[in-house]
Amino acid sequence: MSALPPLRDAVLLRRYKRFLADVRFRDGATATVHCPNPGAMTGLAAPGSAILVSESANPRRKLRFTWELVKAGRTWVCVNTAVANRVVGRWLEAGRLLPGYREVRREVARAGSRFDFELDGGSGSEGRCVVEVKTVTLKTGGVGAFPDAVTERGRRHLATLAGMRGTRRVLVYFVARGDVRAVRPADEIDPAYGAALRRAVDAGVEVLAVQARFSRHRVRRGPLLDVIV
Repeated sequence: MSALPPLRDAVLLRRYKRFLADVRFRDGATATVHCPNPGAMTGLAAPGSAILVSESANPRRKLRFTWELVKAGRTWVCVNTAVANRVVGRWLEAGRLLPGYREVRREVARAGSRFDFELDGGSGSEGRCVVEVKTVTLKTGGVGAFPDAVTERGRRHLATLAGMRGTRRVLVYFVARGDVRAVRPADEIDPAYGAALRRAVDAGVEVLAVQARFSRHRVRRGPLLDVIV
């Protein structure tokens, strides 16, 4: 279980230009906040939605607030994609996800691409594990789906993972909502990504989907979910 920074209640007025959103706080004040999610955020950006924002004390920041969570039905969904790497990193370092490795390195360049983590088990290249993390926020029919927008970068990562040999390769879907029972590629949004995922699986890339359950104060790890490829 990991604590979240203090969060402030707001109502979403509109999201625009991908990285901007206008919100209204409980006291009636309004502000433009940073939206740290480049995706379509389907079903998560409706005006009037209850959201939670964090506040930065950095005077150099242009925008003081960051949109962190949105209420979808009765579930808090994390829309800040940077949270996934922070939380997954803690789980890896604590041995709660992919145990058996003694060192966790972040932002590692391999085979011409940069991956989120490299784990080292101390047995040369065969004892290493490259990990790439993707955040799942889209829900369709009770199932999480990725991506929610066409992702050339995601396809490149899969192709690189598929071509690597002599090391363990793991794609981790960080499911940032607690109301889905499985995860699948969103072929209806990006069929090329779905095809690349299946090629990667055929090439030995492991795919895990770990559910993260958010409240306004903390995030805790949920179960591993089925991945439907």
